[in-house]
Amino acid sequence: MKPAGKTEPGPAKRVVCPTCGGASVYAPSNAFRPFCSERCKNIDLGAWASENFRMPSEVPPEDQITGDR
Repeated sequence: MKPAGKTEPGPAKRVVCPTCGGASVYAPSNAFRPFCSERCKNIDLGAWASENFRMPSEVPPEDQITGDR
């Protein structure tokens, strides 16, 4: 008989690795979640560090006159 309030862990949730698109275990047993491996985690970190993930901005050209002073 199980103690009250204790549940058995279900099957580990599988998600898509954001870097390689492969299957990744999303559970405490995967230290790199949501990534599938340390390699994919480091690739993503490198992309952030080199500013590959930037939000597009509508900056006027430097020679264009704006209302700012």
